Amino acid sequence: MIKHSSRVALLAASLLLTGCGGGAAATTNSSATSHPPAPAPEVSLDVAPRQLPGLGPRTRAEIPRETRQIVLVTGHGRDSSQSTVVLYERTGTGWQAGARWPAHNALRGWTDHHRAGDLRSPVGVYTLTDAGGLLRDPGTRLPYDRSIGFNAPGTGFEGEPLTGSFDYVIAIDYNRKPGTSPLDWTRPLGAGRGGGIWLHVDHDGPTHGCVSLDRAHMKDLLRALDPDAHPVVVMGDRASLAR
Repeated sequence: MIKHSSRVALLAASLLLTGCGGGAAATTNSSATSHPPAPAPEVSLDVAPRQLPGLGPRTRAEIPRETRQIVLVTGHGRDSSQSTVVLYERTGTGWQAGARWPAHNALRGWTDHHRAGDLRSPVGVYTLTDAGGLLRDPGTRLPYDRSIGFNAPGTGFEGEPLTGSFDYVIAIDYNRKPGTSPLDWTRPLGAGRGGGIWLHVDHDGPTHGCVSLDRAHMKDLLRALDPDAHPVVVMGDRASLAR
């Protein structure tokens, strides 16, 4: 478990200002000349990303070769705060899709150049290395920081209470230092490029920049992600992901 100093509560308050707070079987030939059946061709994992729906060549090129888990977040429109999340896992025959989960993203939709306070979620491919929350670890294999710093006071854009939004979070490695708590304030691109972009519990409204899922789905995702599978999130509106 990652341990932190008492400044985590201050860092969490700052986050609220800048982020969210089987292959085919072989067949035999029935001709007069008998030959042993040819072995089924091996499926190359190098071509697996082309089987992911909705992703264009530029997006696929950003996915690390070693990645075997992808959280695909597809925004309903460039300026929409609604999106859909699917966890894909790579097998010997390609990418296997999990359930489709409704989600929220930032109030104003998506951007290719996220800035602090723009109320848009950053488009791109980002690693998922660290998790945490106000509540105890639900059984994830990611490093998990349980801290009171994940308190979420106040209300959202539609007047909904934010309480419980950070009960479970997964840090999206946008403008942060991987291998640290989601509460870590390191910003490699500078504070002006924002940060604190997380997957977290949905509060029934748009976010500042994060992606939010139903509480049960967040727990399912935390339990499913495996650091050995080098998980990433691929996120953006449909048109951006198709490039």
